[in-house]
Amino acid sequence: MLTRSAPPVLAPQLALAAVYDQVTDAVSALDDGQLRAPTRCPGWSAAELLLHLLLDAQRALVTLASPTEAPATASFASYWQDHRSDADPDGAAAHAEWVRRSAAAYRDPRGIVRHWCDTAPAAGRAAGAAPLEGRVATQGHVLAVPDFLTTLVVEASVHYLDLAVAVPDPAPLAAEAEALTHATLTALLQGVATPASWDDEQFILKCTGRLPLSDGDRAALATAADRFPVLG
Repeated sequence: MLTRSAPPVLAPQLALAAVYDQVTDAVSALDDGQLRAPTRCPGWSAAELLLHLLLDAQRALVTLASPTEAPATASFASYWQDHRSDADPDGAAAHAEWVRRSAAAYRDPRGIVRHWCDTAPAAGRAAGAAPLEGRVATQGHVLAVPDFLTTLVVEASVHYLDLAVAVPDPAPLAAEAEALTHATLTALLQGVATPASWDDEQFILKCTGRLPLSDGDRAALATAADRFPVLG
């Protein structure tokens, strides 16, 4: 029987809808040039990163329509152990290249935005209708529905912050999504205390390698600094 390290702290359906809406609002306001601008994800433009998120929204629709009676094999936190970029660098590089090529196949980057705007609300509705006591299978794991939805929230939250550098005056990450992302990263830290000087956004960006650790951070973290990023 799988032991969960900590329960998600908020309803993940609400958090997923909130962060997907934020992504929609952000990319809908971008022109072609801004959609081709770089993000915090090395090598990916805003349009390419949106396509990566679109794949997640599509996977949500497939997964939520594929319930299983099998026991859970991963939690909202342990799921990420197999999905770090350094766990399979060749696979991560191949996926990144596939996303770039697929994004280039669209006539213009606004086509990706239109595809996202059709798919993300459907994924949000499917999440809202999913039975929270159920379990689903995805990417070789079986997760409780709330844990699966939490993984989607974390992915979208981190990438919303990645997109934010290409968006004029981006809104802060939705509180519901930020709380679940914080809970997941805290579980992955396994008791490591982070510097009190980090605000919530810095916590997410530094735990995911989007911002480097400063000399002061490394001094405060001591040997635990070698564990960063804990997700990325």
